[in-house]
Amino acid sequence: MESYLLDWANLLLRWLHVIVAIAWIGASFYFVWLDNHLLKPETPDLKAKGVDGELWAVHGGGFYNPQKYMVAPANLPQHLHWFYWESYWTWISGVALFVLLYLVNADSFLIDRRVHDWGSTPAAVGAALGFLAAGWLAYDQICRRFGHTKDGSIGNDGLVLGLIAVFIGFAAWAAAQLFAGRAAFLITGAMIATMMSANVLFWIIPGQRQVIADMRAGRAVDPIHGQRGKQRSVHNTYFTLPVLIAMLSNHYGMLYSHPHNWAVLLLLMLTGALVRTFFVKRHKGVNAWPLVAIVLALLAVLIVWLAPAPGPKLAAAPTLAQVQAVVEQRCVMCHNAQLAQKGVQLHTPALIEQNAQALYQQAVLQKTMPLNNATGISEEERALLGRWFEARRR
Repeated sequence: MESYLLDWANLLLRWLHVIVAIAWIGASFYFVWLDNHLLKPETPDLKAKGVDGELWAVHGGGFYNPQKYMVAPANLPQHLHWFYWESYWTWISGVALFVLLYLVNADSFLIDRRVHDWGSTPAAVGAALGFLAAGWLAYDQICRRFGHTKDGSIGNDGLVLGLIAVFIGFAAWAAAQLFAGRAAFLITGAMIATMMSANVLFWIIPGQRQVIADMRAGRAVDPIHGQRGKQRSVHNTYFTLPVLIAMLSNHYGMLYSHPHNWAVLLLLMLTGALVRTFFVKRHKGVNAWPLVAIVLALLAVLIVWLAPAPGPKLAAAPTLAQVQAVVEQRCVMCHNAQLAQKGVQLHTPALIEQNAQALYQQAVLQKTMPLNNATGISEEERALLGRWFEARRR
């Protein structure tokens, strides 16, 4: 019953996480698109009101006319909609899911003693949480120390982004040296997601609140608040797709089980950043199709690089007895009459036959089982299971 309830908690938390992430990322995509499609107003009344850009759009049978003020209107409305809860709930639900799946079950999901022997589970859990905090602190220091020009305004964008990329590369490598491959992918993505939410919590929203308070009090507005908020918003824009691919790719064993899994992750996140750059440039009316060619080339490199070596061709298909010998050694300790993870039992030939498709999908195609390859299944054994299943369905 406990396992059953944990599965429900997993499902509902994951669903919540996806819902609020769609809301947050969707809003981010929309506002970047909107900023790049606004047109200078032509009518005197809009210019008189201080409108800097406007757009007419049609959607769902209605017409919309969003307007952007670079300086607030003379009568600042009391009610303003703030875009921050989407960010906060994305982070809260993601961390809750991380705790439920990876930290509560750290010995199975977080720790791979062939990668690094932590000595104790609490040490590994503390290090995983420390990655999230240390990532934000390091990123924030890069922005603080290098993100200013000589006159004190926000700038040096190329240097800042370069340093951030180097730091993320180092963090991905370090995570892969300390944690199970799947956990390393997730921790790297969660670290960047923490940077994004912390940007909203500590810089973007407080800066906007200060600007509005100064306007309502009749005080001069310090432009640094808008500059810093824009800097962090731009970073969040380019972080979105790398985070998504980091979270999705940890479901594919062929990626995180590779000996150089950190490099695989970095290439995947690079393609995500390039895809996001493509959208931004397209919104600005810039020819960005060369970026698509680069993305496709990088993906082709990954596909060729990760392709399994062809195994020897055997005349006879493996027998069920040979398959059972592999399953008993590699799978049965977690899939038996007493302990049936995910409701799958494999301790008899009949049960192996019954669960053949799941065995093929998880152990051969996706290589997600055995979890973190804790039982040391070899590529030859995976190939044997694959040949047996393929011969079985002919």
